[in-house]
Amino acid sequence: MAGPPERSGARPGGGQLSRQLGESRTMNDHATASTPLGRRGGGPLLAIIRRIDRFAEISGWVVSWLVVPLIAIMVIEVISRYALRFPTPWTYDLTYMLTGTLFMLGAAYTLRRDGHIRTDFLYKSFPVRWQGLIDSIAYLFFFFPGIGIFMWFGWETFFDALRMGERSISPWNPPLYPYRAVIPLAGLFLLIQGVSEVLKSLHALFTGRWP
Repeated sequence: MAGPPERSGARPGGGQLSRQLGESRTMNDHATASTPLGRRGGGPLLAIIRRIDRFAEISGWVVSWLVVPLIAIMVIEVISRYALRFPTPWTYDLTYMLTGTLFMLGAAYTLRRDGHIRTDFLYKSFPVRWQGLIDSIAYLFFFFPGIGIFMWFGWETFFDALRMGERSISPWNPPLYPYRAVIPLAGLFLLIQGVSEVLKSLHALFTGRWP
């Protein structure tokens, strides 16, 4: 006995639907393959993105361990100052040096995690391609020149401290050039991560999706 006739406009059967999805997926793959970043995340530039992001993750993890000696130093100072009545002369210098190093060298990891402050109340409503275009322009014309200037003056500050033998004016009087070296090093980390971010922006611009 024949079954009821199919309704007009009904969803296609499983085989037909699978074929349609397969054709659509193939068309999308061909469109993506024609872009500079290759297809399905397998392109060489996306491999670069993954490696740079991995570097930011590892460096951020390593730098995060500076919290441990920072806490230990502060605990020692509290005990020495208030329990033993004998404050240490080196706590102040080590505290701001470790805090500054943690803040500066962790900036690339924060950029990797998109954790820096940004005004995106309009940006979030834009299509992905427009977001990629905006980010590409921002990185190429603002981020990289700014980081270049930051690194230039950072290296000058480091070399001046090294040449002059600059020291802290605290009673401990440690040399400051190791701490000054953190400035250009942080700029280098940000520059490397910026390459990954601009490649992500270009991927979004050309493919319509974020990697």
